[in-house]
Amino acid sequence: MYSNFKEAVKTTYLSIIGNVLLAIAKGITGIFGNSYALIADAIESTTDVFSSILVLLGIRYANKPADANHPYGHGKAEPLITFAIVGFLVISATIIAYESIAHIRTPHEAPKSYTLIVLGIIIIIKEVFYRIVSKKSEEINSTVLKADAWHHRSDAITSLMAFIGISIALFMGKGYETADDWAALFASGFILYNAYLIMRPALGEVMDEHMYDDLIEEIREYAEKIPGVQETEKCFVRKAGMTYHVDLHIGVTKTITVEEGHDISHNVKNEILLKMPQIADVLIHIEPV
Repeated sequence: MYSNFKEAVKTTYLSIIGNVLLAIAKGITGIFGNSYALIADAIESTTDVFSSILVLLGIRYANKPADANHPYGHGKAEPLITFAIVGFLVISATIIAYESIAHIRTPHEAPKSYTLIVLGIIIIIKEVFYRIVSKKSEEINSTVLKADAWHHRSDAITSLMAFIGISIALFMGKGYETADDWAALFASGFILYNAYLIMRPALGEVMDEHMYDDLIEEIREYAEKIPGVQETEKCFVRKAGMTYHVDLHIGVTKTITVEEGHDISHNVKNEILLKMPQIADVLIHIEPV
């Protein structure tokens, strides 16, 4: 799992660098191009920088080995950091919404036309970032990295809203100057919706919610191939960071010795750990058949 950790750290550094550069580009273009939608976008990218730093810290802490005080490891830190990221999203959405309403009520000039070029480039870059980080989060099974990926997607969407708003303001002319601000307000609502989508699976992970039917089916298949295993009964899976902990009940012939049952359980555990590296540990309970 160390390779997964390295990949997660590398991907997070990519997010941090990208968000810093884009926040600067958006902020400068928004100020000089008279576009609050772009300034709002810059605010979200700035919060993305801090959230990506949290992701980095969370990944490092979650991958610390188990110790006397944390026998199951530190993986639960991942969804907790995800909650903090959701908090950043809510804060940024609130700021954007408040400032958008203020700008809507205040007469101002329409944005400059060159802001559309900058936004077009930003939308493409952010969507590429989303796809890279999202793919990596699926490969290494990281909840917090998935949350970071959705930050990039929400940023791309807010940039798209800004693009639409500025386009309306420029092409419709006088009287439509606030279309840019309405776009920022709409984007804030989308950010809040994304915050919920990010929070829901993290909450399920903290609560050890049953969400792993495919994984359980695969565990049963490997267990039932082991000589001596008559059947599998209960199977519970809980996620901790990038790995899983499994509680499995297997049925064996009731006439075998304790030593034979012990050997069978170890064979099952070793087979599952060998074939499924995403599983950190398996606790086997023997049931007589």
